[in-house]
Amino acid sequence: MHLRGVVLPSDEERDVWISDGRLTFEPVADAPTLVSGGFLVPGLVDAHCHPAIGVHGPATVDEAIANALVDRDAGTLLIRDCGQPIDTRPLQERADLPRIIRAGKHLALPKRYIPGLGLELDSPDDLPSAVAAQAADGDGWVKLVGDWIDRSAGDLAPLWPDDVLAEAVKVAHEAGARVTAHVFGEDALPGLLAAGIDCLEHGTGLTPDLLAEMARRGTALVPTLINIENFPGIADKAGKYPVYAAHMRALHAGVGDMVAAALSAGVPVYAGSDAGGMVEHGRLVDEIEALWRAGMSRTEALAAASWAAREWLGHPSLTEGAPADLLVYDRDPREDLSVLRHPRHIVLRGALIR
Repeated sequence: MHLRGVVLPSDEERDVWISDGRLTFEPVADAPTLVSGGFLVPGLVDAHCHPAIGVHGPATVDEAIANALVDRDAGTLLIRDCGQPIDTRPLQERADLPRIIRAGKHLALPKRYIPGLGLELDSPDDLPSAVAAQAADGDGWVKLVGDWIDRSAGDLAPLWPDDVLAEAVKVAHEAGARVTAHVFGEDALPGLLAAGIDCLEHGTGLTPDLLAEMARRGTALVPTLINIENFPGIADKAGKYPVYAAHMRALHAGVGDMVAAALSAGVPVYAGSDAGGMVEHGRLVDEIEALWRAGMSRTEALAAASWAAREWLGHPSLTEGAPADLLVYDRDPREDLSVLRHPRHIVLRGALIR
């Protein structure tokens, strides 16, 4: 097919053809024209999404497919799954679903994460070998649980000793994989960063000095702002642990300032909805708008969920020979992010979804 429109992130209106599922700027004979005018946007990227997690815990494959379809119809065409309790290879085999970068299973300890969602290791010393296994089984990412409530202490606490973390990250890097970690509080952060972790999820406890270190190292942040809105409700249900509850409320209150400070420090920030469980699927645009409210320009917020995120994850945007994963809008979403809620067309793997 043939499309003509402004190809983001540039301001240039161009003719684009799709042949054999890929983009080309060379004319393709007899290709029917899909659109003449509008804005062509690289398919959106949800960098923290869990198609195989539902409100009641692990989903079935059929439920995971349904979740992925909701995300796709909202414009998400690339997902970093950021930890799944089941094997999602069947989703990768379907041409009508978003591309999925599998991060394997969450690595945690007994009673130190949501039951049923991760692998519970017998000992912290088992982490390096578990990371090696997940790196071999995934698509270049490994997911750790960096902190969680320690009921014996009544507050958030790290799961892993610093030396074990350092060895685990080294093992992943030697296998060609990157490592990311769920982390809410402050105490686990120095050890994660010193270990050379590649990304932090949530990061609500980050301080200016730690953000400066992230910027120096190039460590990415996926703040999942729309999920952080659940912190007060979590605190309300934690009556047995008043210190933890107060901590969660404080982290919630400071997250806007933290993200603004991260942007000011030059930390690479990407959009992730954390869909699955407490966040419904299909809400990536809500996260993009939340990043804008936290201090990104509209263009930066869109980039964090499109072309910049694609580059970070090793997937091309709208370039010669790239897979044809794109969205068509009537108006420029860089001027009004709400435009992202109403794509005129969705094209995935060169096929017109709608």
